[in-house]
Amino acid sequence: MSLPRPLHALAAAVLVAAAALGPAQPASAAPAEDLPSADQLKSALLTANDLGADYTEIPTAESPTTESPTTESPGPGENPTPVTGCDALSALIEMHATVPGPATPRAETELDGPDGNPMVTQSLTAEDSDRLTADFSTATDAFKTCHAITFNADTTDSVTFTVTPVTLGDRGDAPAVRLDGTIAGVQLNAYIGIERFGTVGMAFGFFQREGADSQAASAQYRTAVAKVEHTLGATAGSTTPPTAAAQGMSV
Repeated sequence: MSLPRPLHALAAAVLVAAAALGPAQPASAAPAEDLPSADQLKSALLTANDLGADYTEIPTAESPTTESPTTESPGPGENPTPVTGCDALSALIEMHATVPGPATPRAETELDGPDGNPMVTQSLTAEDSDRLTADFSTATDAFKTCHAITFNADTTDSVTFTVTPVTLGDRGDAPAVRLDGTIAGVQLNAYIGIERFGTVGMAFGFFQREGADSQAASAQYRTAVAKVEHTLGATAGSTTPPTAAAQGMSV
């Protein structure tokens, strides 16, 4: 049994929205710092080569097809994500699903294992330091206060996940949660984590069915963190802007 497509798409939406990185801002609000471009962020994303031969990279709606300094956040009404429970996390998801955002340096990827199991998603968003600090704090609080949340992707299928704080990587202060639920008797499990690298925020998700492999989730998360650190020249948890942006790294 493959992961139902509505929940498959929902998982990616949850990853992006729950991280609360790059919230809606007035169109006139321009970044005050020299931020990495969308192409630079894309070069720091995981690829199938990073995860192994069993993984396949899935094209995403926000993957740039031409070189551009920015990509747009989802517009109003795109990928709506009805949610109930866990008010803080629900509010973040609904905000991203219904409110347009500004042009923001951003890149994301989805990598699927055989028959879509497991699924790894990752997004990188660049913001000035003050905005990213505020966004990171909001997401951290949401992760800490959320104990259960229900998703319904406009179908008769819905799933309620229990939410448990966990540590995914080597940095205990990096917010992460484990989600566990079932649909039609099938076990669904997810690990979602966020991290910052100076002026870049990362949202990571590891989704699987009929299993709860925390070691694989942790290993893939560590791989993601290491690649961002190496590519952008920024340490996980640091508030110092990436050196790659300052040096005008070309990709």
